[in-house]
Amino acid sequence: MLKKYFRRLESIIALAQSLMTPKQFIFLSSVLIGISCSLAVIILKTFAHSVFSFATYINGILKLSFINSILPIIGILLTVFVIKRVLNGKIEKGTSQILYAVAKKASIIPKKQMYAQIITSSLTVGLGGSAGLESPIVITGAAFGSNFAQNYKLQYKDRTLLIGCGVAAGISAAFNAPIAGVLFAIEVLLVDVSISAFTPIMISAATGALVSAIVLDETILLSFKTQQTFDYHNIPFYVFLGVLTGLTAIYYSRNFQRVEHYFSKLEIGPYKKAFIGSSLLAILIFIFPTLFGEGYESIKTLSETDPGKLLDNTLFADFRNNNWVLLLFIGATMMVKVFASALTLGSGGNGGNFAPSLFLGSYLGYFFSKFITLIGLSKLPIGNFTMVGMAGILSGLFHAPLTAIFLIAEITGGYGLMIPLMIVSSISFAISKRFEKYSLDVKGLAKKGHAFTSNKDSNILSTLDIDSIIQCDYLTVHPDENLGKLVDLISHSNQVVFAVVDHEKDLVGIVHFNDIREIIFNAYRVKYTLIKDVMKIPQATISSYDSMEIVMSKFERTKTAFLPVLRNEKYYGIISKSIALEAYRTKLRSMTIE
Repeated sequence: MLKKYFRRLESIIALAQSLMTPKQFIFLSSVLIGISCSLAVIILKTFAHSVFSFATYINGILKLSFINSILPIIGILLTVFVIKRVLNGKIEKGTSQILYAVAKKASIIPKKQMYAQIITSSLTVGLGGSAGLESPIVITGAAFGSNFAQNYKLQYKDRTLLIGCGVAAGISAAFNAPIAGVLFAIEVLLVDVSISAFTPIMISAATGALVSAIVLDETILLSFKTQQTFDYHNIPFYVFLGVLTGLTAIYYSRNFQRVEHYFSKLEIGPYKKAFIGSSLLAILIFIFPTLFGEGYESIKTLSETDPGKLLDNTLFADFRNNNWVLLLFIGATMMVKVFASALTLGSGGNGGNFAPSLFLGSYLGYFFSKFITLIGLSKLPIGNFTMVGMAGILSGLFHAPLTAIFLIAEITGGYGLMIPLMIVSSISFAISKRFEKYSLDVKGLAKKGHAFTSNKDSNILSTLDIDSIIQCDYLTVHPDENLGKLVDLISHSNQVVFAVVDHEKDLVGIVHFNDIREIIFNAYRVKYTLIKDVMKIPQATISSYDSMEIVMSKFERTKTAFLPVLRNEKYYGIISKSIALEAYRTKLRSMTIE
């Protein structure tokens, strides 16, 4: 019945495509993708919130903190089971795969990502894994956009644009923050869109936010109603918070990578790995129950009038009214959050670092402002610092200051904190960027040589295939031959440069036509001049395994038009700068989203 319904819907959409202009169909597509992504968000968020509420309710009755610790073990083991039995033993995690799909796979994202992320992340995070749902939501939205475009045979540019629509709709629906959704899609994933591409992305984001606001219970969303006004006298403290969030983002990024790398190197079965990691996570949650799940409920509690509720049903419940004990609990939770998230994802669970960054930022903002207040240095608006801290960590961890600024501005219901948000986010981003070249999600790509940044030239060059540019059919000469051989080759080919190789195919030099122009018209010199007497040592050589960015930097440094290519230390071919530039221009035209 459901299959028949979807076929009928596809027929209607196909008919609409035939009656509309390409641009009109893109607008319709952005609405449909926005609706699909928001429904996925509603399913994920509702499930995660229901499990959290159930666990909290049981704990309130039985007063047994270990129940919260058992659920994540079950969730991560179930996630591994689904990955092995249903998803062919593998699932891609992190938003970096979207970047890779856009650049290397013509914006083709596998169909299974339309449901794989929803199933696995709901099991992991819904049952208490200390991670976020936003990364799976973003990947699901991108998969909806890509597969919708494939189904209706849209070109690469339109596929990429609809991926951006899915991403924007996902973030927008998850936070009811359409502006942040648009900025995240453009700032983090699609850095090369033109102004005209904003319209369908904005339509999709608005649609996602609207459906989420209508259907999803407002209490499930991360939102704040109480807010104090901005006082410019607190600017020095906001500056210091910006420095702290930048350094903390570096701390989180590096330790997360270390733990995840450790688990990736463990040579044990996936179930054993999942059990070990989830058991360690269970211990952390037993001591610090607020590490359970996304942690958004505890963020709301921090910004309210009674943050001592965080200590209810914990080992420290007797000290709920002691400000210093509460502060130490928050500080300790903040420091171990990275290990809880890394254990969740490294041991086999699925989720993302978006929610952990907001969790960490709120705890850091509260800790800093409460500490300053308790020691009597100044009476700071703790709620404001709690919210601004979220923007600082998000900006530093994802290198996305605009997304961070507008996300917090939207979920706080106004723009009264715009100035401190800008101060903290920009300082955090600057510090994080100084010590971490790539954001947390892009680090993995960088290690594989597939890093994508806001540098448009670097992005395009990284997508070019060097093998398609190397010319392996160039004629070569031997160093002991005379110029007569070379003159004969010049007269029967269009080559202007010749590699000089010995009998072992080792490159010994290079001869350019311009260097022998005066000699070749002298028959005597042609006959008695050897090639080794006129050849030159190349200023640089290219390895066939080099990236195009390295190739172009060598062209720029040497100021030459041709460079010889080596493979396994042997001569392999020639790269022409003009051909490389033409490949760049062709790729640029194909990647520009208009």
